[in-house]
Amino acid sequence: MLHSLTIENIAVIKRAQLELPEGAGFIAITGETGAGKSIVIDALHAVLGERTSRDLIRTGAESARVTAQFFCEDSALRALLDEMDLPAEEDGTLVLHRAITQTGKNSCRVNGLPVPVASLKKIGQLLVHIHGQYDNQALLDPARHLDFIDAVAENEGLREEYAAAYHALRSLQKEQNTLQMDENEKARRLDMLRHQVAELEEAEIVPGDQTQLRQRREVMRNSEKIIGALQEACQALAGADDGEGASGLAFGAAAALERAADFLPDAQGLCDGVRGAAYELEESAAELRSLLETVAFDPAEADAVERRLDVYYRLGRKYGTEEDDMLAFLAHARAEEASITRSDARIAALEEEIATQKAATIALARQLSKTRREAGMRFAARVREELAGLDMPHAVLEVQTEKVPLTAQGGERLEFLFSANAGENGNPKPLAKIASGGEISRVMLAIKAVLAKKDTTGTLIFDEIDAGVSGRAAEKIGLKLRQVACGRQVICVTHLAQIAALAKTHLFIQKSVAEGETQTKITLLAREARVEEIARIMGGTQRTAAQLAAAAEMLGFA
Repeated sequence: MLHSLTIENIAVIKRAQLELPEGAGFIAITGETGAGKSIVIDALHAVLGERTSRDLIRTGAESARVTAQFFCEDSALRALLDEMDLPAEEDGTLVLHRAITQTGKNSCRVNGLPVPVASLKKIGQLLVHIHGQYDNQALLDPARHLDFIDAVAENEGLREEYAAAYHALRSLQKEQNTLQMDENEKARRLDMLRHQVAELEEAEIVPGDQTQLRQRREVMRNSEKIIGALQEACQALAGADDGEGASGLAFGAAAALERAADFLPDAQGLCDGVRGAAYELEESAAELRSLLETVAFDPAEADAVERRLDVYYRLGRKYGTEEDDMLAFLAHARAEEASITRSDARIAALEEEIATQKAATIALARQLSKTRREAGMRFAARVREELAGLDMPHAVLEVQTEKVPLTAQGGERLEFLFSANAGENGNPKPLAKIASGGEISRVMLAIKAVLAKKDTTGTLIFDEIDAGVSGRAAEKIGLKLRQVACGRQVICVTHLAQIAALAKTHLFIQKSVAEGETQTKITLLAREARVEEIARIMGGTQRTAAQLAAAAEMLGFA
């Protein structure tokens, strides 16, 4: 359950601190239009890992921050934290933090440790469910109705099993379609593949070959310069007809030092060092002579190098410039050639595999259909009961099932049919076509009440789900929210006095201007302040004694 929420630089909120009492219960949030009630919901969306934008940052600020503290001992949440290697406090405290900057960078933390926003979202989904106008729109979309029924049927495992079977079937069918090409097209494709394979195999491609060939070509192109420089170096080391080289001179120096060492022992070390250098110079001269033999210009070799590079150039224009690209193309062409060559046998085998997979998929689809039919009847009956408690005693909700070819969701299409008034029960129509805004809000709340019994989430938030209702219907919605709040925390952003008066806790959001800046403050209302706020909602800024008395009566304070 949510314990506290700190908001910094979100929209018009410079800084706001929301403190909630411990434990379950129904919490109402009220305030004048534009005070920032929806901004609180936006901030919660952000800290729960939902997609957000830099536009949320307060004008003039570099960044925005939201911190939420929860108390939760849910086993699924603890398992998720263990999986993510995140610390879990012994008392169940969990602190989520998210910072958003003008550069678009996000910083997310859980109990002080950095996490990616995707992890924050996974954790948030186990902590809070937020229901608002978007949910009402989802209720009008028949494509979403299947999700409601599957939630009642607890079909998550079966639906995943069916989806895996369906995708396996589609993969086999796609392979079959690929293999069942026209015979002329197959022959043309085989000719092309065989030509490509032969051309690449004949080239005997070796990884790194082009680099070595280019280096060899560069050596041969500059062979005269290389030979001249090597010869000069060799003469300097080994000597020429007109004089002794460096190695000979070094040996002479060593001999002279050895004679000096007979009388000066300290010269012996220097003598050994010079002699060692002389041997190294002699070895270097020998290596130079060997190197000279390798760089001799050979026109035939030069032609061979150019021809080989030309082969790589031509292949590179068709199959990729690098040897690895060419070899990968060759492997793919060989595999496709073998596949087409074996296609007749593979097609026969595929027919058998597809028949087996299709039977398994249809069997799972039938299981899904059965659970959905049973869940649909239970769901419709329970929603009707909930609607009766929401001042819609004659309302009827039915789940219409229509068989369709297999899809990733199953073998049927579902749609909710609805009639709100007496005399229409025999002819319910699609919910999206006939329900008013107020009716949609109550149908959604009825559905949430039904699903809440299967939902272990500690905090439910309703953002103006009471839109389009008033009077006695509003009171019934408030009573239903209070009922749903048994054993959990229910937070409702509302404009209706009837709903706010039924809350266990009342928070007031107020906007003010100080030093040229708009600021928003969140206050936990005590008894007298609650009376004032309920009266304000009922009658505007000027509260009369009659309004205050009525507000006190609504709150049970009279």
